[in-house]
Amino acid sequence: MKSAVETLSPTRAKLTVEVPFEELKPSLDAAYQKIAKQINVPGFRRGKVPPQVIDRQVGRGVVLDEAVNDVLPKAYVEALQENNLTPLAQPDIEVTKFEDNDGLEFTAEVDVKPEFEVPAYDGIEASVEDLAVSDEDVAEQVDALRERFGTLIDVERAAQDGDFVVIDLVATNDGEVVEGAEISGFSYKVGNGGMIDGLDEALAGMSVDEEKTFTTQLVSGDMVGQDVEVAVKVTQVQEQELPELDDEFAQEASEFDTLDELRDDVRERLTRGKRLEQAAAARDAVLEALLEKVEIPLPDTMVTEELNARRANLEQQLQFAGMTLEKYLEDEKQTQEEFEADLERRVRDAVAAQFLLDAIADKEEMGVDQGELTQHMIRRAQQSGQDPQEFVNHMFEHNHVPELVQEIRRGKALQLLVEGATVKDAAGNVVELKNLQADGTIGEPADEADEPAAEETEAPAEA
Repeated sequence: MKSAVETLSPTRAKLTVEVPFEELKPSLDAAYQKIAKQINVPGFRRGKVPPQVIDRQVGRGVVLDEAVNDVLPKAYVEALQENNLTPLAQPDIEVTKFEDNDGLEFTAEVDVKPEFEVPAYDGIEASVEDLAVSDEDVAEQVDALRERFGTLIDVERAAQDGDFVVIDLVATNDGEVVEGAEISGFSYKVGNGGMIDGLDEALAGMSVDEEKTFTTQLVSGDMVGQDVEVAVKVTQVQEQELPELDDEFAQEASEFDTLDELRDDVRERLTRGKRLEQAAAARDAVLEALLEKVEIPLPDTMVTEELNARRANLEQQLQFAGMTLEKYLEDEKQTQEEFEADLERRVRDAVAAQFLLDAIADKEEMGVDQGELTQHMIRRAQQSGQDPQEFVNHMFEHNHVPELVQEIRRGKALQLLVEGATVKDAAGNVVELKNLQADGTIGEPADEADEPAAEETEAPAEA
């Protein structure tokens, strides 16, 4: 077999492959055997029909086509290996020549992994925002805890923001009740938002037994985007009474004896959470700093597929949350053009990051052992809320294990970058990353043998 490669672009190649007819012989024999088992010919047992009889009964061309279908994938893979190409998608294959007793020629165009020079990645410098927990942050958390221990008291006045009301609600279109848009005895916090546009404005100032009708648009269901009439009736108005903010509350709501101890604990928990957020920002900043040092050609097909996948995922999430894309963009203060530009930038960065981390993992000869793979699959199953054994079975059955191995290797490469980098906050303080624990605390420096598995460092989103 002969093969030649033509570079169409930095991310796309065209293979031209010639397979001599002699090399088709095993596939031809297999084709005759397969067809012999599928046909009935008087005078011959099934599976024992001679080739010349098969040629007369079904045609030599059918046999040749079967042989080509068998040899093409094998010849394609062999040509990839001969030319050191790593495919990124299914190829576009065209048979350019095939004649009986004269061999096979075909071409295969395919997206391939780009080649680029990996920049030096020791001692990368990056910066992140300061880690700061304000008194207001602590007060907000304590107030949220107070609300959990609050009590609702009926009041004889009009509802206002912050009150809880019990309502009956029904949406109609042309006088017909919209399916799934009728509720009664529903408790709702005025000003909470996120249920139906216009509901909070209608409820403010309403008293018990008062009814009001307003027009809005549904954001989910079969009538999404259509105007409907919503009739709402208030059957109860309640005011939330919060406990006094004192030591007695601290003892009731926590394991602490004093309010000061409770606040200190809240501040510490917030600090740990902020530290993890800062570490995630540091990881992104280090990777971004390295990406700025290299130009990586990106396959258009791969970028387009990822863009479409992320759009579909966002639309699904918005639909589940009962929100339209227009409302989402309004809340984010983005135009459609700004959203698309930002999405494409993030997708391109993610795809480039994968290629870069793969190259570093190759350069460092990073491997993955069975224990790391098992732990990674268990963690992925937990994140997706699946049974670990079912998740593992699915990964093996659908041949997704190589993808998981690549995820782990990328995580190791990213950890190598982060631990070798110098990251400072806005005040110039060095951010501790190597000894950061999963709960946000800073551990003691550990021996290499005791350090957590490198795959714990989260790699960029899959593209």
